[in-house]
Amino acid sequence: MTIVAEGTPAQERSAASRRARFMRPALGLILPVTLALVWEIVVRLGWSTGRLAPPPSVIFWTFVDLARTGELQRDTLVTLSRVAAGFALGAAVATIVGAATGYSPTLRRLLDPSLQALRAIPSIAWIPLFILWLGIFETSKVALIAVGVFFPVYLGVMGAILSVDRKIVEVGRTFRLSGPAMIRRILLPAVLPEYVVALRVGLGLGWMFVVAAELMGASEGLGYLLIDGQQLGKPAEIVAAIVAFAIVGKATDWLIALAAAPFLRWEDVVRHD
Repeated sequence: MTIVAEGTPAQERSAASRRARFMRPALGLILPVTLALVWEIVVRLGWSTGRLAPPPSVIFWTFVDLARTGELQRDTLVTLSRVAAGFALGAAVATIVGAATGYSPTLRRLLDPSLQALRAIPSIAWIPLFILWLGIFETSKVALIAVGVFFPVYLGVMGAILSVDRKIVEVGRTFRLSGPAMIRRILLPAVLPEYVVALRVGLGLGWMFVVAAELMGASEGLGYLLIDGQQLGKPAEIVAAIVAFAIVGKATDWLIALAAAPFLRWEDVVRHD
């Protein structure tokens, strides 16, 4: 007689949780993979030449060729280093200024109108000024990316501080928490969720601004790869650079969300899984 051992309910829940963690990211691939397959079929059936909009197979082999020469890895790392430096600089300054203006009404009335006016300036308008001030090398590129990152993080931090519920602050005062304890136990948990969202938005704008930054005389980077493909009439190279931007940008956004997750476990929110 054969006895079949069944898992405990806890083991079954754990296995179901692992399957769910795998399936949730996989669901996000359904739409792009489906569109890619449809376009591949359209080109192979001869309904389109695919000259200006290359099919996925051509883009794949373009990736292979760029990787074989080392150009893809070099350009990706150069762009990633520029975004990382600009993001670190812009987010750090924005956090300090946003916290100061959110905490102090006087500083907010003094600084916020000017910063809101500067926020309306298009990214491309900063390029001639940064070239004049900082030259065409890395400093001007990092500065432009930092400008793109600064404003969403600044607004997120200031808005998060201004929206802290007065009741929880009063609770902290009732328990006679010191200033550092009030910040650590009351203000930081209240501000952190919006701060993480602001960082993710700032990082997204950083990836947008890096393209404008790499128009400033760059000879390396994914933005340069875009321009090179345009000048040489290589649409597959242009699309490959765009796909590389999408992949690396999504990966960096995921890293921020992953790093912030342990600090947001206390949130009591509805999970639509």
